[in-house]
Amino acid sequence: MNRSAILAHLGATGPASRAELARALDMSPALMTQLTKDLLTERLLVELEQAPSSGGRPARMLGLAATAGRAVGVKVTADHVAFVEVGLDGRVLRSASEPFDALASTYLTDLVTRIRHFLSGGGSAPMLGVGVGVPGSVDQPGSGIVTAPQLGWNSVPLGESLRAALDLPVIVENNVNALTVAERLYGKGRGRDNFLVVTIGTGIGAGMAIEGAVMRGSTGGVGEVGHMPVSEGGPRCRCGNEGCLEAHISEAALVDSARKAGVVGPSAGIDVLRAAADAGDKDAVAIFGRAGHLLGRTLAGVVHLVDPALVIILGEGTAAWSHWSFGFEPAFRSHLVAHRRGIAVEIETWQDDSWAQGAAALVLATPFDDGVSGDQGRLIRERFVENAGRA
Repeated sequence: MNRSAILAHLGATGPASRAELARALDMSPALMTQLTKDLLTERLLVELEQAPSSGGRPARMLGLAATAGRAVGVKVTADHVAFVEVGLDGRVLRSASEPFDALASTYLTDLVTRIRHFLSGGGSAPMLGVGVGVPGSVDQPGSGIVTAPQLGWNSVPLGESLRAALDLPVIVENNVNALTVAERLYGKGRGRDNFLVVTIGTGIGAGMAIEGAVMRGSTGGVGEVGHMPVSEGGPRCRCGNEGCLEAHISEAALVDSARKAGVVGPSAGIDVLRAAADAGDKDAVAIFGRAGHLLGRTLAGVVHLVDPALVIILGEGTAAWSHWSFGFEPAFRSHLVAHRRGIAVEIETWQDDSWAQGAAALVLATPFDDGVSGDQGRLIRERFVENAGRA
């Protein structure tokens, strides 16, 4: 994603020299020289005027070959679809959300209708493609065959169906992997090659950036920390197994524990439980604290496995992070080896369209993904270069 990061930085901040880019993105000058050489050859960057110099050889400024262009990101959940339209710098230009029933017999037709409706309200800049984030496994972003228990989908040819209906390049990816791409390009992971993204809320997931690339695994299932077994027996997870982390600390699991303990009523949801904790209810606080402890202990093992420089936690569950943190911090730090205990943990403010922004980032990163997007990456790149030729 280093080349995508260069484009994102120039789109967000304007022209810069190679030295400025290297400093901003924490890359070596030699690597930056090679990457920008490739981007110039591919006609994605152009050399501009020389930067002012107080002595020595003046630096050449680099800029995007085209500043016009946009991508749409789609976040699919069981009951709604969120949309964003972004520019080349990843900045959100507009957003929307519509109800959606993933279990309806017409779910594919319904999804196409909603995406078309959002596309119809966009600007005049060329559309590079559509990125779709789903809560499940995706075989390859370019083909987009989805298996998502949360949605009740098994081997759904989502990418093929959307491409045929929309006549646009479409990239499909696990939603946490999409968030990890967005963090690398625009968020707290910017300038870092190795970091871990963890999402808490309706499910528990993780994305892993290793040496500047998002890990996918053989079937696109890297990062399923929610299905790590953390107890013998225990509550049954929606994946069918017992004792998964998600079965203990997802929103549904926390609410179920609170109902059984009489902390909230039989029809109350996570908002009521969080409000009780905010009001100082000791039992409600304890439920979040136990969840934080289990999360911290589990993530310590993940940190030992992948050795990230940073852990980023986000998702709907972070609205109650002040209560999670009492259990998380001591469990996480105490289960790390001594020299790893200082690792930074960043909590991101949660917004629902962050997922969709991540899906849109897939489109902007796709031309440089070493082939996992197949023909779709080629089509997106051709659209970018064609747009550059018109600029």
